[in-house]
Amino acid sequence: MAAETQRDAKRPARILAVDDSRDALELIRRHLEGDGHAVLTASDVEEALRLLRETAVDLVVTDFKMPKQDGMDLIRLIRDNFRTVSVIMVTGYPSIEGAVEAVKLGADEYLAKPYTRKELVEVVDAVMERHWRRRMTDGAAPPPAAPEGLIGESETIRGVFEMIQKAAPVKATVLIAGESGTGKELVARAVHYRSDRASRPFVPVNCGGIPEGLLESELFGHVRGAFTGATETRAGFFQTADGGTIFLDEVSETGVAMQVKLLRVLQEKEVCMVGSARPQKADVRIIAGTNKHLPTLIKSGRFREDLYYRLNVIAIELPPLRERGDDVLLLARHFTAKYAREMGRTAPAYTDRALEHLKRYHWPGNVRELENLVQRLMAMTESDMIDAPDLPPGMRQGGFGGANGLTRTLAEMEAEYIRHVLESVANNKTKAAELLGIDRKTLREKLKRYGFDS
Repeated sequence: MAAETQRDAKRPARILAVDDSRDALELIRRHLEGDGHAVLTASDVEEALRLLRETAVDLVVTDFKMPKQDGMDLIRLIRDNFRTVSVIMVTGYPSIEGAVEAVKLGADEYLAKPYTRKELVEVVDAVMERHWRRRMTDGAAPPPAAPEGLIGESETIRGVFEMIQKAAPVKATVLIAGESGTGKELVARAVHYRSDRASRPFVPVNCGGIPEGLLESELFGHVRGAFTGATETRAGFFQTADGGTIFLDEVSETGVAMQVKLLRVLQEKEVCMVGSARPQKADVRIIAGTNKHLPTLIKSGRFREDLYYRLNVIAIELPPLRERGDDVLLLARHFTAKYAREMGRTAPAYTDRALEHLKRYHWPGNVRELENLVQRLMAMTESDMIDAPDLPPGMRQGGFGGANGLTRTLAEMEAEYIRHVLESVANNKTKAAELLGIDRKTLREKLKRYGFDS
């Protein structure tokens, strides 16, 4: 049972199969895609190298005997240029000498033809288990990333990956719930780009960032003369997303009148431009996002129950960063590598003390807060090592997850967090409001309440 549970939890890999035989490539593709992996194929070493340069690959399964350059040549090139990629050598000419030579050059395993599906899958599983363990513990290696930029290895985020996989091929609406900064738009994009609508537009809309009086016109468009200033007919976001997907982020911020109109779109599959009585067909998949608990809003009369059930056909719950274990370290290394490239510098390492503080911190702003912190550290730290003193004071002193937090009021906690966020974005109130998941007006009110200079 334990082995079966471990197998169910294994992470899908992106695998490149290299063989000059089309039949062999098709066989490998069927076997490994049937086991949940994404498989690319190449018929020679040159094509394999092109794919390795263009695509992030976890594992190469290569035949030994190929025209021009053989599998041994490919292993040498991979080890010289793509050191994080694992390799399995497959050959119809098995020999102890060949196996030893392949392993010496850097192959992780050696598989002799003919092989069964079970043998191939078991070898791939064994190699990938070592691969992920190595990537998790090697700070110099880029962290493993799911397609569309979603990064993580924790059980909670793997559950999100599974829900994306299930939601993508169906036409149902999706409701993505999660705290501010957890990556709801990334998940929505992942669902869209894995669906049959991937070639059509993906249109994200922040409902909370558009004034209520303008939201209908922005979503559905308007005809000329519909209101003062409407000097021409203009399409809305739904028309722009025709054939594709619209992501209504912070749908909880819409008023009840707008909720009625959204319900009509879901029921009738049509929209009506402001100022027009003629409905238009809307071939659009709707994905909604919220950082509020909608059932609570329903009880208080601020959200329609019928719209909630229409949106909540498929529910994806995004875990907060504090519940994702070592994912915080993977994400920190990912953002460090990202900003090192942008700044043209070598990515600094983290001391054990700094990593411990990152793991213990409560992360109220989630992944967005972590990215902002790493960007600030990269800009302010010239050393090749980031240590605990480089971190913000609140993070070093236990932050929101330490014992000190249990003796303070909620207002004190909120005031400290707002101060921390403002420091992390160099007092840019627009960025701070975005990170906090509130508008600038609410931020100004909180700054005044807590006696901050505004």
